Amino acid sequence: MAKITLDNLAHSYLPNPKSEEDFALKELNHDWADGEAYALLGASGCGKSTLLNIISGLLHPSQGRILFNDVDVTQDPTAERNIAQVFQFPVVYDTMTVRDNLAFPLRNRGADPVYIAQRVAQIATMIGMEADLDRKARGLTADAKQKISLGRGMVREDVNALLFDEPLTVIDPHMKWELRTQLKSLHQEFGHTMIYVTHDQTEALTFADKVVVMYDGRVVQIGTPQELFERPAHTFVGFFIGSPGMNLFHAEIDGTTANIHGSQVALGAGYGRIKGKVQIGVRPEFVRLSTDGTGMPARITRIEDVGRHKIIRLDVAGQEISAITDEDAHVSTGVNHIIFDTKGINVYADDWRVAAEGEGAL
Repeated sequence: MAKITLDNLAHSYLPNPKSEEDFALKELNHDWADGEAYALLGASGCGKSTLLNIISGLLHPSQGRILFNDVDVTQDPTAERNIAQVFQFPVVYDTMTVRDNLAFPLRNRGADPVYIAQRVAQIATMIGMEADLDRKARGLTADAKQKISLGRGMVREDVNALLFDEPLTVIDPHMKWELRTQLKSLHQEFGHTMIYVTHDQTEALTFADKVVVMYDGRVVQIGTPQELFERPAHTFVGFFIGSPGMNLFHAEIDGTTANIHGSQVALGAGYGRIKGKVQIGVRPEFVRLSTDGTGMPARITRIEDVGRHKIIRLDVAGQEISAITDEDAHVSTGVNHIIFDTKGINVYADDWRVAAEGEGAL
């Protein structure tokens, strides 16, 4: 297990990058704690896999260093970093049995045969393949082969880190949930440092202790699922986390009040003078429907019943926004305004969250 340090790290696929826009991975300086489970979350092309491949040694960074437990491993090849990596598509030895595939990393390091047999049996049970141990991998389905890849990545207990690059892409939905749960159990039992790349927020939020949200080659926030939901540090986090994502409104702020589309909205806290593009972010869960004429004028355009709750789509001065109500809530035809719960309001300047006066550090 290892603490992983990203020191002044950046990468460009161009031979002579001239500006920040030329970098697929913009400068990063972070310490990731020994033994924690992290999810790298973001849209395709945001730099997740680039960062993972730099950590594993498959890619050499254009600048900066990677340190494991404060030891510089930037120049070390993958084999010397003592990591296990599982890729998006299965990588197995087709001519070997499932048993031999799982045992290979341990045999390659001269582990005791009795321990190998015990560990292989344990991992086979974890991935649901105990009945297939003596089958050749060649005849198995793609999702079965990917389970072998996952098992082979998890079979070693002495690795510095386990790296997963969207490993559940080819797994059927029911098995995805089971394997995610098993990965979480494995982490809790053995305390490996784990990094899991995904563009699926459900995978990230259910797997990780901390979610690392990436946007345009940057890490825009590292936090727990609760922190990402309640206090998104960047408008992208508000948009990307949650379904539907955060509502954003351009606003003018004067102390404890915001002017949005001509309506005065109480913020519940004071803000100093804010420069740049100012926006108010409110998640749908904190939008209340009103029939008494108070709040911002709004018109319901449609109601979506998704089983657990209802999503109310509204038009506010030509802008579509969303509100969420309980499944059994009655939505009156007289709704003509919306009100914001002040505890759910976030203020942004040039897409970055602004702390309220007296608010503690994020």
